[in-house]
Amino acid sequence: MSGESTRAGGILLEKIKAEAIAEGALGIWWLGQASFVVKGAGSTVYIDPFLMPHHSRLVPPAFAAEAVDNADLVLCTHDHLDHIDPLSLPAIAKASPQAKVLVPGVARERVVGLGIPADQVVVPPTNVAVEYGPASVTAIPAAHEELDYSPEHGYPYLGYVIRLGGLCLYHSGDCTMYDGLAERLKAHRPDVALLPINGHDWYRTREGTIGNMTYREAADLAHDVGIGLTIPMHFGMFRGNTEPPGNFVNYVHEFYPELKTKVMARYEGFVYVR
Repeated sequence: MSGESTRAGGILLEKIKAEAIAEGALGIWWLGQASFVVKGAGSTVYIDPFLMPHHSRLVPPAFAAEAVDNADLVLCTHDHLDHIDPLSLPAIAKASPQAKVLVPGVARERVVGLGIPADQVVVPPTNVAVEYGPASVTAIPAAHEELDYSPEHGYPYLGYVIRLGGLCLYHSGDCTMYDGLAERLKAHRPDVALLPINGHDWYRTREGTIGNMTYREAADLAHDVGIGLTIPMHFGMFRGNTEPPGNFVNYVHEFYPELKTKVMARYEGFVYVR
């Protein structure tokens, strides 16, 4: 799944639909920022699909949201524009009425208010595996600088552990390090981890831009957990809130040369086999 022909709008989407993924493999496509498509065991999972045109984007949307009729699951990590996209999410839900849309409890009312049928929107329990057809999904608490929690709505920021066809993938959502995260992940032994690298600092926090792991923290976590393949994400979409992925690669090369990593090209897809 390489070459420019796989990276152009509707052509890319048709490639995703047509790609046959063998048992024991995962198809992974990066749509920019934290947006991914994961395919395996006959199921297609969209994670944080950010497909709306927006004046702040540095790169255009991968394809039109209303054309996404192949989603079996849509996993949303938290209620920020580039994760719960108010234009793309209802368009995908309409085009893929078979898909369940998973969101944190605090976001459910707003997502239903976007026009998505209430029975299509699911608030997953945390730290419990739930099966959706051939996919098993476990929501993992995420700390978007803080590990927030409310008794009424639970954790407002989530990551997801997804099992498909015997393989395990972890998408952290927007997340900084917190005590216990590595231990949670070690229990799942992810083959693939999608981790943010754009970091956080006092200036961005002061301006209301909530941060994520630094590239060092992402690499350290992947090493500590023993991730099979680490893919950096959440960069290159918004000016002033990004990080060159080469910094992640250089750090891994220097400190963890045995750690497998892959920097995905824009709209690239590839098949992962353990």
